[in-house]
Amino acid sequence: MPKYKRILLKLSGEALAGESRFGIDRDAVSRIAGEIVEASRTGVEFGVVVGGGNFFRGVQASTTGLQRVTVDRMGMLATVMNSLALHDFLAAQGAKSRVMSAVRMGSMVEGFSREVAVASINAGEIVIFAAGTGNPYFSTDTGASLRAAEIQADVLAKATKVDGVYDKDPARFSDASRYEKISYADVLSDGLGVMDATAVSLCRENRLPILVFDLTRAGNLQRLANSESIGTLITEGE
Repeated sequence: MPKYKRILLKLSGEALAGESRFGIDRDAVSRIAGEIVEASRTGVEFGVVVGGGNFFRGVQASTTGLQRVTVDRMGMLATVMNSLALHDFLAAQGAKSRVMSAVRMGSMVEGFSREVAVASINAGEIVIFAAGTGNPYFSTDTGASLRAAEIQADVLAKATKVDGVYDKDPARFSDASRYEKISYADVLSDGLGVMDATAVSLCRENRLPILVFDLTRAGNLQRLANSESIGTLITEGE
């Protein structure tokens, strides 16, 4: 029996860009889709939230003269583009998936419905949640926390380029130490920057564990599905 039956996977938009850092890289998305499909074949259920940073980063863009609400809406559109791309790559590898957007877009993509999302996941579909929460001033990390709570996920798996949470930036400090486990309170009080404070607090309120892991290491999603120990687990603590 897997430790986590239902996983909400949070991907950054940059993960889909690969080495190019902008747009969508075919090889990068294909690899990620393949890992999700392989892990899902163990019987683990997946919801996915993907960011939009490979196309548009709202907070930085707000310094260009555009209003914050406007740039956040533009960022939501970027997540929809990424979600549609991931959907196609999942389909190409034989998986059933659907995209649900927090922002209504008519015939382009279906709107979010918790009931439909849960029924789809129960039926074995991979559900991709686009457009964050549908509101400005909230990150896609917060959107992932919200959707994870709504679908009653067992864990929010935050995919990154490092193998967990460190006490300081491992890229800058050779003596940085990785945590195997850490509490929500310590993440917040120490300002570790794993996810924004709203996202971490929402997980804490719903007793939803956060697992921070390295997506660039091949097979890590499969290891997670097989209940192997990877990354850093953020929970209530002792």
